[in-house]
Amino acid sequence: MFKNFGEFFTAKRKELRKTLREFCRENNFDAGNISKLERGILSPPQSREKRLQYAAALGIKEGTDDWLEFCDLATISAGRIPDDIVSDKELLSAVPVLFRSIRKEGLDGERIKELLETIKKELR
Repeated sequence: MFKNFGEFFTAKRKELRKTLREFCRENNFDAGNISKLERGILSPPQSREKRLQYAAALGIKEGTDDWLEFCDLATISAGRIPDDIVSDKELLSAVPVLFRSIRKEGLDGERIKELLETIKKELR
């Protein structure tokens, strides 16, 4: 589980065994901007077109789990809830309950992992 978009982006680039400069040269990206993106200094792209461009360069296919994580991390970094969650009224109504539960319980990293596993089991 990645903490932020930059970590995810960096990990995917490294899976390709590319240095930052190689990756940027091969994909015609500005190395300074990608470096800032990976370090969290530059905000992740919010446009679908730019996300698709970066995802293609990273070998991320639209609709995969990696694609969802890539988009979710980008959206969350902007302080927004992903559109597919917002458009699902039943799911959206559960989000405040989730937030209150996290605040009330003061969940640490281990408890959050347990909660995520419970949610995953329920969705199967």
